Amino acid sequence: MAKYVWLPLILALLVTGCSSEESSVIQDDGNVVGSTDQVNEDSPVEGKIGYSAMSLKNPFFGIISDSLKKAGAAHGFEVTTTDADSDVKKQANQIEDFISQGVDAIVLNPTDRLAIGPAIKKANEAGIPVFTCDLQCVAEGVEIAGHIGTDNFQGGELAGAAMVEILGEEGGEVLVLDFNQANSCVLRVDGFKKVLDAHNASTESGKITIVAEVNGGGDQDIGYKAAADNLKAHPNLRGIFAINDPSALGAWQAIKEADRLDVIQIVGFDGELAGKQAILEGKIYADPIQFPKQMGQGIIEKLLAYQAGEEYEMTTLIPTALYKQEDAQKDPELKAAE
Repeated sequence: MAKYVWLPLILALLVTGCSSEESSVIQDDGNVVGSTDQVNEDSPVEGKIGYSAMSLKNPFFGIISDSLKKAGAAHGFEVTTTDADSDVKKQANQIEDFISQGVDAIVLNPTDRLAIGPAIKKANEAGIPVFTCDLQCVAEGVEIAGHIGTDNFQGGELAGAAMVEILGEEGGEVLVLDFNQANSCVLRVDGFKKVLDAHNASTESGKITIVAEVNGGGDQDIGYKAAADNLKAHPNLRGIFAINDPSALGAWQAIKEADRLDVIQIVGFDGELAGKQAILEGKIYADPIQFPKQMGQGIIEKLLAYQAGEEYEMTTLIPTALYKQEDAQKDPELKAAE
């Protein structure tokens, strides 16, 4: 086993800069700028922000909404949240509604990194700044006033290191549950593959082979079906990497029903409460976790700088931290939920 230890250790030191004891600080998804002690949520409403969430079925986007509303209220903004339900046409209509309402800014998690472009261009033409969080838009010709999100490639590297660690000297076949409509998820898989490629190049035995990459929908039901189908197609699977917690939990259900929990390990991504609980219970081995509260707060900081004509960081990427069972055992969020 020793010859495999270098990879997770090097990634932990060089990519996250956290030891496993220091990882306790990752529980605190706090402010990007300032302190909540300085927040005055009774500020008069002076502006409006429209937020189109990718899918409020995923608690992650609900946390972003809450943090946007809290940080926005502290600076006189009323935030209206809508649910795009992972439908790019629905999100485009929501953007048009925000334009007609004359909002001061639009914030969105693009449901499709390319197809949402024309709707954003309409906001550009109307002179309304568009900010993205968590998910980026890569369509040509659009103007994005600012982005804050996770360093998804780095998170994918941590997921790859976790998979190498848990599969150990035996290696084996791995399934990837992806979601290619989202640029963030593409980056997660790219980072994951980079680490697996480096691992495979460094050893003659214990290689890890990705046997399939299938759409997990970023959704528990879709992830369940995709995993169930591939458990039949690939009877020798030893691992599944799911690009978020809902699809990871769907995969776990499929593995349980196939009576293969003792041979297949899951690495997820996100660190939402249900994912953390699953890690505590041993259902998921590890998650690179994100910090959605920081995203909502950071967007408001960028908007204030934009309105003031000040220079600001156009793109902010927040590194993930690897969260394992030992982190879950001392996580105050889980203790509070008991």
